[in-house]
Amino acid sequence: MALVKYNNNSLSSVTSAASFPAGAMTLIKTLTASSSATLSFVHGSSDVVLDSTYPIYVFKFISLHPATDNVLFQFNMSVDSGSNYNVAKTTTHFDALHNEEGSASGLTYRTGNDLAQGTGFKTLVEEVGGDNDQNCSGEMFLFNPSSTTFIKHFTSRINNTRRSNYSADHYSAGYGNTASAVDAVQFKMSSGNIDAGTIKLYGIKDS
Repeated sequence: MALVKYNNNSLSSVTSAASFPAGAMTLIKTLTASSSATLSFVHGSSDVVLDSTYPIYVFKFISLHPATDNVLFQFNMSVDSGSNYNVAKTTTHFDALHNEEGSASGLTYRTGNDLAQGTGFKTLVEEVGGDNDQNCSGEMFLFNPSSTTFIKHFTSRINNTRRSNYSADHYSAGYGNTASAVDAVQFKMSSGNIDAGTIKLYGIKDS
């Protein structure tokens, strides 16, 4: 995504806001949870675009609050418009954490959150707290999902308030091992509903 730098002289010559170039990141769809079992983005459904229009897609997670305490926030992909969310994935996961009292911290590779050609849902965040003020927020990038040649890489970084009042910064990455076009992505908690929160889908153009 190209960045444009302006100096004082260039700004002084601008006669209207329309003179600025349009941003390269485009909001496609916003889903707001309300005791929702899942939040799904399916290409061609409810104005969702998840095809070759954009080479990069970004999901923004905003204050996702679980209905159940101590759950995992997870995702999966589909190649059949959401009929099945079962793409084989190979992934990795680590997190850094620190508690409210300042008495404990750590940096840990989470082998239990790895998948090795697993078709189940991939954990992006663990131990999401269910207290009224606890939630998780962050983002996930999905690269070239419409390709029928290459596997589908993703990366995510999400911070959450853990059930034990830790701030935990989760990093996940991996790939969907399919040469079929991924045309749907679904998010859920491992148990119970997504009580509240928002997920926004953006597309990023390469030029």
